[in-house]
Amino acid sequence: MNQPARRDGTPEKKKRAADIYVSKAKPARHQHVRSDHDHRAATVGDAAGEGVRLQKVLAQAGVASRRMAEKLIDAGRVEVDGRIVTTQGMRINPNTAIVRVDGARIRVNEDMVYFVLNKPRGVQSTMSDDMGRPCVGDIVGEKLDAGQRLFHVGRLDAATEGLLLLTNDGELANRLMHPKYEVSKTYMATLVGEADRKLIKELKEGIELDDGVARADYVQIVDVHQGKSIVRIDIHEGRKHIVRRMFKTAGYPVERLVRTKIHTVSLGEQTPGAIRALNSAELGSLYKAVGM
Repeated sequence: MNQPARRDGTPEKKKRAADIYVSKAKPARHQHVRSDHDHRAATVGDAAGEGVRLQKVLAQAGVASRRMAEKLIDAGRVEVDGRIVTTQGMRINPNTAIVRVDGARIRVNEDMVYFVLNKPRGVQSTMSDDMGRPCVGDIVGEKLDAGQRLFHVGRLDAATEGLLLLTNDGELANRLMHPKYEVSKTYMATLVGEADRKLIKELKEGIELDDGVARADYVQIVDVHQGKSIVRIDIHEGRKHIVRRMFKTAGYPVERLVRTKIHTVSLGEQTPGAIRALNSAELGSLYKAVGM
């Protein structure tokens, strides 16, 4: 059977934690939402000369040089905590301020970190395992040893591979998992059986499971060959084993399952076991998806 264009398969031999490449890219950051009380307190602090100059924060975030940042402020394109800033020299607390340029939220707090892990098959979605089984904590152990307490956003069962978000940002993590925001997830499934358009219709109209009807947002048959099929499915629900159960109920047991995308964050060519930091565009897209 022809293989899908995306190369995110399981390696032939098990990777050791020491063999896994950890990206040195600068991690994405996060800003907490502040109350009016916090904003008034920050304003007093600004007047007292505390905090960091806004143009310096913009430059450090990679938005623009300090000179260009000043021009952005003069043009009224910079927003801090919901208010347009046009005065030069304003000081803010990068740990708490919410900063936007042209309406897009930017990253200014280095304490919050965001990573994409390509979880290999057979690895538990936990930071430690009482039974000594391979787990995500083994892969990110170097980060944990450095004092960064990371946790995973949602889960992938041990047999399922692919994209897993890791962060210490509880607010974003909770929103991404909340059904209210309907954050889409994309999977590539290798099925036993030759799928046809009837399967697409059934998945999109809804499949009755033991805990209610489950519907796919999008379904595409990528390849069919010698009694097997590769099918892409997009779904925003997060019930346990929901993708596997949907295909099984439809009569197509899953042989292999890989999550390749969450919203606009894609696994791409990232190899199993590799970990990288989210970039600014990816983090901004996730913020927007959950109304932050």
